[in-house]
Amino acid sequence: MIARELNEVLFRAVTFGLNAFTLRHLSRELLGVVNVRLTLLYSTVLFLAREAFRRACLSGSTKRNWTKTINLLWLTVPLGVFWSVFLGLVWLHLLEVPDPSVVPHYQAGVVAFGLSAIIELLGEPFWVLAQAHLFVRLKVIAESLSVVSKCVLTVILVILYPQWGLYIFSLAQILYTSVLVMCYVIYFGMFLGSPEATKKSFPVARVKALLPKLVEDETFLNWKEARLTWSFFKQSFLKQILTEGERYVMTFLNVLNFGDQGVYDIVNNLGSLVARFIFLPIEESFYVFFAKVLERGKNVKDQKQDDIAMAANVLELLLKLVLLIGLTITVFGYAFSQLALDIYGGSMLSSGTGPNLLRCYSLYVLFLAINGVTECFTFALMCKEEVDRYNFVMLALSFTFLCISYFLTHWYGSVGFILANCFNMGIRIAHSTHYIYDYFKESTYRPLTGLLPSPVLILVYVISGVITVFSEVFFCCDKGWMARLIHISTGAVCFAATIITMFCTETKLVHFVRSQFLSRYMKKGT
Repeated sequence: MIARELNEVLFRAVTFGLNAFTLRHLSRELLGVVNVRLTLLYSTVLFLAREAFRRACLSGSTKRNWTKTINLLWLTVPLGVFWSVFLGLVWLHLLEVPDPSVVPHYQAGVVAFGLSAIIELLGEPFWVLAQAHLFVRLKVIAESLSVVSKCVLTVILVILYPQWGLYIFSLAQILYTSVLVMCYVIYFGMFLGSPEATKKSFPVARVKALLPKLVEDETFLNWKEARLTWSFFKQSFLKQILTEGERYVMTFLNVLNFGDQGVYDIVNNLGSLVARFIFLPIEESFYVFFAKVLERGKNVKDQKQDDIAMAANVLELLLKLVLLIGLTITVFGYAFSQLALDIYGGSMLSSGTGPNLLRCYSLYVLFLAINGVTECFTFALMCKEEVDRYNFVMLALSFTFLCISYFLTHWYGSVGFILANCFNMGIRIAHSTHYIYDYFKESTYRPLTGLLPSPVLILVYVISGVITVFSEVFFCCDKGWMARLIHISTGAVCFAATIITMFCTETKLVHFVRSQFLSRYMKKGT
């Protein structure tokens, strides 16, 4: 288990380093076009062509007529061709075209990213079959190889042919999808017909069976699955607009230039690492915990009181844990954003709007931390009617978010997107905390007190924030490496003081972390 986790960390570290190297050799405008404009084209084509098919074909049991399911999945390819051509024309003729002297070969980039989406759709039957039968390792290996191949080719081309512009990313993107599809094809070519497949009674016997096939005296498709696909398409179409809302606003409303788009996307990806690696695993684990301990749809009086006591205690400590992690990132992130961006991407990121973006994102991380835990408890307890009402509220809130994003970016530039996200998360936190307060108000437990750290710790955070801000002003980031080391050392001392204060004032939380996380990690290693 530990070896697998170390491999994953190593893989992410390698790609992180390769991306950091690439950033130092490219313009902001080029990155903006690739990471926002062209990536949005690619993701939109894939979503429209396959998302509903995936959800329909992965619903229910694996015991089905796989011939008809595979026939249905192959319809994603002509759909992908249609959407690639249609959206490609929109990207070429209706949207603003970048200056060829700054971002050369834009037309080739649009064609290549559309083509890469079609190539990826060729592997859709293989992907769905692998997912339905829980071939998790295949997915991890395929995605790892394709991402590393893409990063390595990008670095090589950036070094040898920097003048190629979008040709570099076009070739890398096509290589990425080609390697991804070939991994699935090669695996199933070796697996199907093998003794292992026979032993597992795998429903497909040969690779040829994964191609479209007419069956005598039977319909070409399972029309029940086809109708389910259409239902999922209608449901998920709006979800795509809301999920990629920021990129659609940037692309269609021209609220930011290509350079600012590129910097925003990089900072957004850097900031979201914390949410992916720290908060998401916590949310997923404790959603399962709350769902098992408490019964959905029952009020606090109808639950077992021992379970209520346990859930309230865990929720309180969990809220305090993520609050302190979020506060630490917010306080120290403010003074070290410019240095972090300078180390990662050089002056291209550390000058201009980059540092202010990452500072604001450090604050946004605090909202993400609290929202993740409050919503994981809320979703574990809500009945179906409450979930439906919440989804309706979220729909209205999402449209409000898009409107606020548009206006805030006009007033504050790319920082406006993060401010809009903070507003969005603030409303969601208010809804979840109101639900938690109502849920426990008829009991003696008050888990929301977990959002109140000790006054001494708050004082230490304030002092650390003031000291590190002054340290940044005097020592960072254009005064040489010795001044930077002084700034880093100052931050390290303040951070150590903060951690020591936590250990002294939050002893209950320290015991919780040791029992819930450290012991679990040690068990994985044995």
